[in-house]
Amino acid sequence: MTMQQVIITHKIADELTKALVSGNYDKVFTFTDKNTRLHCLPIINSCEATRNAYHITIDASDTNKTLESAVHVWRELSDNGCTRHSCMVNVGGGMVTDLGGFAASCFKRGIDFINVPTTLLAMVDASVGGKTGINFNGLKNEIGVFKDANTVFIDTIFLKTLDHQNILSGYAEMLKHSLISDDKIWARHLLFDFDKLDLNELSLMIADSIELKRRIVTEDPHENGIRKALNLGHTIGHALESLAMQKGKTLLHGYAIAYGLVGELFLSCALLNFPTTKMRQTTRFVLDNYGRPEFSCKDYDKLFSLMLHDKKNTGDMINFTLLSDVGEVRINQTASKELVFEALDFLRES
Repeated sequence: MTMQQVIITHKIADELTKALVSGNYDKVFTFTDKNTRLHCLPIINSCEATRNAYHITIDASDTNKTLESAVHVWRELSDNGCTRHSCMVNVGGGMVTDLGGFAASCFKRGIDFINVPTTLLAMVDASVGGKTGINFNGLKNEIGVFKDANTVFIDTIFLKTLDHQNILSGYAEMLKHSLISDDKIWARHLLFDFDKLDLNELSLMIADSIELKRRIVTEDPHENGIRKALNLGHTIGHALESLAMQKGKTLLHGYAIAYGLVGELFLSCALLNFPTTKMRQTTRFVLDNYGRPEFSCKDYDKLFSLMLHDKKNTGDMINFTLLSDVGEVRINQTASKELVFEALDFLRES
């Protein structure tokens, strides 16, 4: 597989114009949520190639990453003359790039799409790697396809539109990347000061995170092996996210993953002798910055049931990605129900 083209730029309008002109598309569509249409679309609309595009917009938040929203996008594309020679530009966070990529990949058996991620989470995770999809039946990303965007454009100008919580949400995926990298990168991530947000330093860290993910995805595009390293923190994290969704509450994806990292580092200590000191340092960083998760012991059985629905599983066994040390990944690990409950205890009571 060729490496996906990711362009980090401070001239998003110019770069997007080049890509759309070189594609010789008959029509261009933009896809946004209501927030990114208001705050982010004007930034790229200085680009001549999108100024006359047809705009498709849905409500914001992950609760709208649904089949109904995908149908709405398909209907808008169909009613406005989209052909297999058209292109859709997804401008937004992970919900927009996931749903937009999925809708584009299915429409007329696939049209070109470009991702312009506007959140830190989408820049380092959702928009890169070819995973697209929607939530279904109360489960995260239950339906989707692997399909790379033609190009991903990263411009940190969009980070100025984010609040503190959404910066933290994206940073959780970067913290995960550091844990599967090496001690030096992991230590650097634990020292980052959110109270004195340095966008230049953050830009360098974003580039490192993207490069790590691109290398892994290029080696294993369909998650048959090493790509599962990127699932660290996600088995418990996705369960917490789905539980919140089912309760009608909002839990940002990155917060769920941060909590999932704590639980799965506990499992790593118990099963693979991951260094306890490093586990506690990471746990302290998460709790200091993300607070404590809102769930009780009454939720344990439901959380375990949600983990059983995880796409990484085989048969009736839950597959975890764990670590024997920072940078030493062990995929396809299993744990007893009792030990998983102990991990939830640790996460809730630390």
